Amino acid sequence: MASRRSTRQDAEHGVRFSRTLFIALLVISGALIAFDRPASRSAPFASFRAGFTDVAAPLLDLAAQPLRGIKNIGPYWRRQGELAEENAQLRQQLIEARYWEDLAYRQRDRIEVYEDALDVESAAIEDRIGAWTVADPRGPFVRARLIGRGSDAGIQDGYPVINLYGLVGRVYETGRRSARVLLLTDLNSRVPVMADRSNARAILVGDNSEFPRLDYVGRAPDIEAGDRIVSSGDDGILPRGLPVGEAVATREGGWRVRLYSDQAPVDFVWVWPYERVTPPDQEIEPVTPTQFPPTAVDAGANQDPDEDADEEAGEELDRAPASGGDGNATEEAL
Repeated sequence: MASRRSTRQDAEHGVRFSRTLFIALLVISGALIAFDRPASRSAPFASFRAGFTDVAAPLLDLAAQPLRGIKNIGPYWRRQGELAEENAQLRQQLIEARYWEDLAYRQRDRIEVYEDALDVESAAIEDRIGAWTVADPRGPFVRARLIGRGSDAGIQDGYPVINLYGLVGRVYETGRRSARVLLLTDLNSRVPVMADRSNARAILVGDNSEFPRLDYVGRAPDIEAGDRIVSSGDDGILPRGLPVGEAVATREGGWRVRLYSDQAPVDFVWVWPYERVTPPDQEIEPVTPTQFPPTAVDAGANQDPDEDADEEAGEELDRAPASGGDGNATEEAL
C-alpha cells in the first residue's frame, strides 16, 4: 500500500528532489556564475568553449529556420499589403510631382521674363553654401548650432539657414572658418512670417520648445490648422517665401507652428546668401548741380524784352541806305 501511495503522489505532484540536492545545485550554479570571468579562464577551456560554439551555432541556426519561417508568415503577408498600399500612394505622389514640376518650369520661365523686363537679378540656387552642423553647448543661446563654414566661404550675419525641408534659423555670429546659427526654436528668435493661403501676418517667437508660437496675429486672424507658414520678409533680413512649417491650433486658442525642418536631423544645412534691400536714404546720394557757362540761348532768355525791341530797331537802321534821296524812307523807318 505504501508503494502504491508513493507512486500516486509522484504521478500527481511530479518527481521531487531532496532539499539538500537542490541547495547544492544552487550553490554550484552561483559559484560558476561568480567565478566565470574571461581573465580567469584557462586557455584549454576557452578554446574548447569557442570550438563548441562554432560547431553548435550553425546547427542551432538550421534548427531555428523552420520555426522562424512559420513565425514570419503572418508579418510577411501583412507587410505585403502595406507595401502595396504604399506603392499606390507613391504612384499618386509621383503623378502630382510631375504636375508641380511642369508648373515650376513654367513659373521659372515667366520669372526670367519678368526679371529681364524689370532688370532684377535674384539669387540662384547654386549660390547656396553647404555646411555640416555640430551642437554648440557653450554658446550664449540654448537652441543654437555651430557650422563649419565662415566668412572665407562668403557667409555673413543674418543669412538664412535651411535644410532639405525648410528654414532652420539664421546666422548671428560669423568667424573666418565657422559661424553660429540661431535656431527658430530658441527663446531669442523672432521671425516675421505669414500664412501662404491668406497672407495673414504674424511673428514666429521661439520659446525653447519644439513648436514655436505665433504672436501678434490680431483678434480674428485668417489662419487655419494646416496652413503653410512661410517667411514674410517684412524685417528686410530674411527673404520672402522661405518654408517654415504648418499652423497648429492650441487648446488655449493660440497658434503654434510644426516646423518643416524637424522632419530630419539638422546635420547638413545650406546658408542662403541674401542681398538685403537698402533704404533709399542710404542708397541715393544727393547730387549737386554743376556750374556751366551761360549759353547764347540762356543769355537771350534772360534779356529784357525792351532791350530786344531796341536791338531790332537798330538792325533795321543799319539795313536802310545812307543817301539823302532816301531820307523819307529813313524817316519812315524811324
